[in-house]
Amino acid sequence: MMIDRVAEEDGMLIEYQLLADPGHLVIDRYGVFNPEAAPNRPIPHPTTFVIDKRGVVQWKFIEINFRIRPTNEAILEAVSALD
Repeated sequence: MMIDRVAEEDGMLIEYQLLADPGHLVIDRYGVFNPEAAPNRPIPHPTTFVIDKRGVVQWKFIEINFRIRPTNEAILEAVSALD
């Protein structure tokens, strides 16, 4: 498992759940599948969602370039705007 590998290699435990999506149903549903990255593997575009307690996406950041990520400040601002 990925969690075990991270713990072994980095000596760190992940304290949150990871999603396994081998059939890429979730990344297809959210529209973030990146067929150019690896046509035979389900790899999404780098994406961050802020989802409210009702399960509704309230904020998203989708980027084609994997090196570009949202800032912590932008994510925290989006979280702060939740009800």
